[in-house]
Amino acid sequence: PCAVAALVALSFSGAIGLTFLMLGCALEYYGVYWPLFVLIFYFICPIPHFIAKRASDDSDAASSACRELAYFFTTGIVVSAFGFPIILARVEAIKWGACGLVLAGNAVIFLTILGFFLVFGRGDDFSWEQW
Repeated sequence: PCAVAALVALSFSGAIGLTFLMLGCALEYYGVYWPLFVLIFYFICPIPHFIAKRASDDSDAASSACRELAYFFTTGIVVSAFGFPIILARVEAIKWGACGLVLAGNAVIFLTILGFFLVFGRGDDFSWEQW
């Protein structure tokens, strides 16, 4: 019951984030689809975590170099996702309004990804590893 409610809430927030991204691209006033390249950052964001989870089997350790490196790469990916639309707006490839919508979508999507790992990454009965 609790996992289903969490999954519904996460899917709703993901849909809201993608709506912001699509509005930043598809509104006739903005009219360019360059911000859709941010989707690449959404897909590669969890990859360092998955690799670190596989590489470090000692889950009782408080910290490991592999996990810290995964946090570093994930932080770089997230910062790049926020910087990309700002650079596009700065070189006037997109308008600043579209940049704002994409940044709002980034915030919602990355919080959704974080929420997914907080809710389903505990390793208990509702772990994402069972999906």
